[in-house]
Amino acid sequence: MSVYAVFGNPIAHSRSPQIHQAFAAEEGAAIEYRRILAPVDGFATELTAFFAAGGQGCNVTVPFKTEAHALADDLSARARAAGAVNTLQGRADGSLYGDNTDGIGLVHDITVLQGVSLRDKHILMAGAGGAARGAVLPLLAEAPASLTIANRTADKARQLGAEFGVEGVGYAAVAARRFDVVINATSGSLHGEWPPLSDALLGQAALVYDMMYAAAPTPFLQHARACGAAAVADGLGMLVAQAAAAYALWRGFSPQVAPVVAAMRREMEAGA
Repeated sequence: MSVYAVFGNPIAHSRSPQIHQAFAAEEGAAIEYRRILAPVDGFATELTAFFAAGGQGCNVTVPFKTEAHALADDLSARARAAGAVNTLQGRADGSLYGDNTDGIGLVHDITVLQGVSLRDKHILMAGAGGAARGAVLPLLAEAPASLTIANRTADKARQLGAEFGVEGVGYAAVAARRFDVVINATSGSLHGEWPPLSDALLGQAALVYDMMYAAAPTPFLQHARACGAAAVADGLGMLVAQAAAAYALWRGFSPQVAPVVAAMRREMEAGA
């Protein structure tokens, strides 16, 4: 039986086993998918042991994505750009291939599940951390009219923007501007917070998207909806879509995303 896993610390909350077992059921395959709690200072040891024991691929979550990037023998272009790896594939020669599927998961959710084209659109991304960095190349691949990165620390946004040839600014600089799509790439929703974007900016958007997700709309999405945003969406679809891209890399089978998102949404709303 093919063996896969997700590494993280903490990891008990991960929904990855459920997602990948749903993909396997669609493929008609039997797989084993484990959660592995790696010590903060012992990820490399655990990873080596996993692949030495016959593991074929794994997902990587907080706080090991940067370390996974360093341990990979070969990297996809998007993983190099992100400076982080969330998917590793074991190769026949014992080497590891690293990819970052977070950004393409985001784009799949927005363009396919939400039905919002990004071509020729003006996009604002709030936050300039790892989540934002991983999304830039996949967003630019959709040929938007513009991509602007805004952050509380304007210098950090400018630095990230300069790396990719896009605009990076502080939040005050975008207060009076209009964007078609607004993406929250900060972790503020985990703490009931959101980026200080003006009510008018949020109210004029065709889609306001939060990379975080929960059983109920995040505080940021509730606020955006109250401001008049035409549509809002959380990151559950991104989670499932990035997992689907990893599954396709490992097994050469591209599973459907929408049915798994719908099933997970029902379970979350039921308190499962």
